[in-house]
Amino acid sequence: MQERESVGFLHGDIPYLRIGHGPPLVSVLGLTPEHDVPTGLQRRMALAFATPFAQDFTVLVVNRRRGLRPGQSMSDIAGHLADAIAHDLSEPVFLHGTSTGGSVALQLAVDRPDLVRRLVVVSSACRLGSRGHAMQAEMARLIRAGEPRAAWASMMTGMLPRPLRRPTGPLVRWAARPMVPADPTDLLVTLDAEDAFDVEADLSQITAPTLVVGGRSDAFYSPELFHRTAQGVPDGRAHLFDKWGHARASTSTATTHLTLGFMLAGAPASSPNSPPARPD
Repeated sequence: MQERESVGFLHGDIPYLRIGHGPPLVSVLGLTPEHDVPTGLQRRMALAFATPFAQDFTVLVVNRRRGLRPGQSMSDIAGHLADAIAHDLSEPVFLHGTSTGGSVALQLAVDRPDLVRRLVVVSSACRLGSRGHAMQAEMARLIRAGEPRAAWASMMTGMLPRPLRRPTGPLVRWAARPMVPADPTDLLVTLDAEDAFDVEADLSQITAPTLVVGGRSDAFYSPELFHRTAQGVPDGRAHLFDKWGHARASTSTATTHLTLGFMLAGAPASSPNSPPARPD
């Protein structure tokens, strides 16, 4: 039977796409041009991620709150989501985050461990690596200079293997055309928050069993950072794919299978369906 999806906003203006039945699994998206309910390609990608989990979980794919204020930190951003979980779901959740979404998920698990049953972070770690800092700083610089299309093209090109960057340049610039936001404020606040993000010293506060998944050739994080993140959590472990980069580790079906198995290991044998999230 095909699962039906719905979209809306959780408490505090948190955009979501919802699908499935079972205990709540909240998945935090990576960087997006705007913080809104997913449409078009973004919606198709959200559904592609969520559908394998929908038989066993109520999956809510969420973004950051709309209308972030300049200067807000990753703790502020994670706090918005924590408030929405407490208000709309009323129980601890299975928490998943990819890339920047992994930063949000780690911060939430540090600040509100009572809200997290199990945690999976994919292509993300306790802080950005040196190259990741440089790539995101360049992206922010170009956006502030009024060149958002060039900013996304720079980010996308930087994730490719070096021999492919020049020949794929025109294709990447074409692919970046729809990624120009009407208002880049939310994206810039998120980039600034992640630039300052570092929870390595606080990882011991995470009480949920945690899985860190990454690729050894990730442009944003080193293998050492993935391992340090897992080792800092009392019940943490890491799985790294050899020669895989950021995008492949984030989207592979192998990552989906690892995540699903890890989440199911902590799920109750049987549970009533979770009620739908209450939109504001």
